Amino acid sequence: MIQCKRVYDAASPDDGYRILVDRLWPRGVKKEDLAFDEWCKALTPSSDLRKAFHGETIDFTAFREAYQQELAQHLDEGKRVAALAQKQTVTLLYGATNTQQNHALVLADWLRQLAEG
Repeated sequence: MIQCKRVYDAASPDDGYRILVDRLWPRGVKKEDLAFDEWCKALTPSSDLRKAFHGETIDFTAFREAYQQELAQHLDEGKRVAALAQKQTVTLLYGATNTQQNHALVLADWLRQLAEG
């Protein structure tokens, strides 16, 4: 199972393996205060793509398509995380305020597709 959760939400035993999937460390969070198992920068959007989306230069649909193209370049890392999710719950941690349109949701969908084969 793959789920998404904001870094600002309390950790739960149901979270399983917690992966921070932001390229930048989340604002206002001390490293020692965040419960996470790894910080996977390889599967985060590029700086240019992140800035374009947050600067509203591109909409979420265009962001999703471009991000999926970037993810395709990191297939081995994606397969590693997808394999983890087949053995235990994996929670993708993100800092974005928008819980409906963010990179972690795109990443979770992509990882689920990899896990399904």
